[in-house]
Amino acid sequence: MISLVADVANLVVRILSTIGLPGLFALMVVESFGIPPLPSEVILPFAGFLVAEGVYSWEAAVVTAIAGALVGSFIAYGVGRWGRERATGLGLGAMRLEPRHLERMDRFFARYGEVTVAVARVIPIVRAYISYPAGAAEMSPVRFGVYTTVGAIPFTLALVYAGIVLRAHWTVVASYFTVLDPIVIALLAAAIVYFALLVAGVITPGWPPRRRRRGVTPSGPPPAG
Repeated sequence: MISLVADVANLVVRILSTIGLPGLFALMVVESFGIPPLPSEVILPFAGFLVAEGVYSWEAAVVTAIAGALVGSFIAYGVGRWGRERATGLGLGAMRLEPRHLERMDRFFARYGEVTVAVARVIPIVRAYISYPAGAAEMSPVRFGVYTTVGAIPFTLALVYAGIVLRAHWTVVASYFTVLDPIVIALLAAAIVYFALLVAGVITPGWPPRRRRRGVTPSGPPPAG
């Protein structure tokens, strides 16, 4: 039976097994950049499995993974910062990015940027994409780097340790990858529907989704007259 999750996991396993620490570094760069999406929940536990097998040390695995995550995060940060003005006006319907959206994002990151970046680093999926708005909001690179590292450390330690603990049960864990396929497909389908409804103007941005009221446009309040 073909499994999307298993195929990705097998790719990760082959890279880590054949390339070692450079492969771990490269995988974490891509994972933190977010394109294409790679699950750190597979990368880091298998790195822990290889630590338990004596392929490389615990310290080397953790430092390499955090370094890769930091580099990938800064690449995404740079894309967000470089594309800030270029992205203005892009999008369709309610998804069109306007200057007022950037101003709102600037205010948010000015007040909550540090805690947002640190907390996002321990949340699956979100951790791979928080760098883009942080860069677009022109968050201080030093603060961004510090809080990215602060958030990445416990996340990395926990998953590498989980891989060490699960060493004797890795084949059992791998057998459950096919069970995750319906969940992954359902999440992707939900995301596609959500963004389609946003573009069509049926719902407003945010969570939980709310139906857009008739007569309300995403361009802001009407001009004074």
